[in-house]
Parts: sequence; structure tokens; C-alpha cells
Amino acid sequence: MSQQNDPHHDNKKDQQDDFHQAYSEQSYWQTVKQYASRAGREVIGKSLTLYYTARDEHTPAWAKTTIYGALGYFISLIDAIPDLTPVVGYSDDLGVLVAALAAVAKSIRPEHRQRAEQQVEQWFGRDQADGNRP
Repeated sequence: MSQQNDPHHDNKKDQQDDFHQAYSEQSYWQTVKQYASRAGREVIGKSLTLYYTARDEHTPAWAKTTIYGALGYFISLIDAIPDLTPVVGYSDDLGVLVAALAAVAKSIRPEHRQRAEQQVEQWFGRDQADGNRP
């Protein structure tokens, strides 16, 4: 069955559009600040890398659409696994963020990662696993 005739494909596209519509810069920052410690450094770091990539004028429109869909899912109250669930609450968000990072990898510049790392260090402190990295 082709994707055109697949009702599940249409549902996924509708959901991605819903999450893209749910995204706003204000709600993103509000969610990040409110849940940073609960979500953890890895989830926040990946979301910030995507955020800074989307803000770059050189990032193609298709990549921005993918990013805003992922960030919309991250800030959405509708999750596959509720974010308040201990330990695994943000695992679905992490999966969506990782998939988006893989999809737009060629659009991510070193400065996007650096800005994200700087922000994460400011909020969480220096990661001991980073060792010699600045």
C-alpha cells in the first residue's frame, strides 16, 4: 500500500501538523524552564540544539518544519508517555528529538551545538563526563 492510500500515514501527517501548530517560541521556553530539571540535561540539550538550528536563517524550510513538529511534541501536553511518569516520562520526547536530529543532521552547524551546550552548562553545570571539552 502506498503512503497516499494509507490512512495511518494521513493520521501521522495530521499529528505532525498539530504539533507544529502547537509550537510557539514562548511556550517552548516556558516548558524548558519549568521542566528542565525533570527532563534532564540530555533531553534539554537536544531540544536546544534543534531550537538554535531552527532559528538559523540558513536552515531550510523543510528542516524547520521537522524541528517545529518535534519541539511542538516536546511542549505538548499530549504524550505517548506522560511526562510526569517517574524515570520514563520523557523517553518518548527524547525519541522524537533524536529522530528529528537525525532527519535534519546536515542542517545542524557547530555553533548550534555550542549554543545549546553553553545553555545546558549554565542551567545544569558542567557535565563531568565531558572531561576536557570546554
